[in-house]
Amino acid sequence: MFLKDMEEAAIDALNNDRYLGGENVVKFEEEFARFIGTKCAVSTSSGTAALAFILSSLDAQGKRWITSPMSFIASANCIVHAGGKPEFADISMKDYCLDPKAAETGARNGAQGIIPVHLYGQPVDFDRFSEISEKHGTNIVEDACQAHGAQYKGRMVGSLGIAAAFSFYPSKNMTVLGDGGMVTTNDENIASTCQKLRDSGRVSKYEHDLIGYTARLGSVSAAIGRVQLKHLREWNERRRAIALKYHDELKDVKGLTLPPMPDKNFKPVFHQFVVRTRDRDKLKDYLEEKDIESGIHYPIPIHLQPIYKQKYGYKEGAYKNSELLAKQCLSLPMHVLLTDQQVSYICETIQNFFAR
Repeated sequence: MFLKDMEEAAIDALNNDRYLGGENVVKFEEEFARFIGTKCAVSTSSGTAALAFILSSLDAQGKRWITSPMSFIASANCIVHAGGKPEFADISMKDYCLDPKAAETGARNGAQGIIPVHLYGQPVDFDRFSEISEKHGTNIVEDACQAHGAQYKGRMVGSLGIAAAFSFYPSKNMTVLGDGGMVTTNDENIASTCQKLRDSGRVSKYEHDLIGYTARLGSVSAAIGRVQLKHLREWNERRRAIALKYHDELKDVKGLTLPPMPDKNFKPVFHQFVVRTRDRDKLKDYLEEKDIESGIHYPIPIHLQPIYKQKYGYKEGAYKNSELLAKQCLSLPMHVLLTDQQVSYICETIQNFFAR
């Protein structure tokens, strides 16, 4: 969504700010850190870069890291980018997030870290991962790329682990209208290393002490992000209202499983509203016939992506819950411009499909 105040901020940045490393970048980082509740925030060119830089700052080279196979491929690619060894643990069918019990097996066997993904904007049960960290000395890095503003037991997602990564890709709950990302952390050493990694390993203008990357966020993008951040709470509340309406109108439909709703411990932001049904493909086609667009997030689990099968030898059947969700999940329309009437039409169409 591109509003007038975003246009004005972008034009002002073009006219008055440095294109890279400008005042808007500094203020965006400060404001985002304050929103999440961490000491530090470091902007990057993408959520993928944010994840990879966190792992590099933790010296992941040659070490094993565990994440969910049911996510966008970047959740595992970041481990490879940092020189680590990606491993997976299956998801829980309760919330579709990484199952802590399954992940603990890898931690018990010496994995350096775990990357739980707050999938679809649903917070993971973080206390379980905190217990694993204390018990096995395992680093917990949050993949919060779909969960801007989600809360776990009153705390913002992104402030729970040793560090977290966010994405500002255009489909997210807030965006910079292009690629962009953010690291959040209370660890100043991680923040400092990430700052250098995004900027060619730079210590000063012509001095470098790391093999870094060119992965900075531009000032115009940061200016847009600052405005989007101001709207985020309002937009997330609208998403929650839409999710509640979906839930109320679809809760009695047999053959359809709905996502978890907010409670005293979990406050999701519904980046996607994902239902599950054995008739997923037929339902998707039926919705399209009625001019209702839907999506599949994600049809191929990471371990079954061609490159992961080729490089690491993963095979079908390795992570059954993830594979089942990939065959049954369907993302219903979810954006802040949806009207209540449109949501009701979508729900009525789904009811008609299952009543046939």
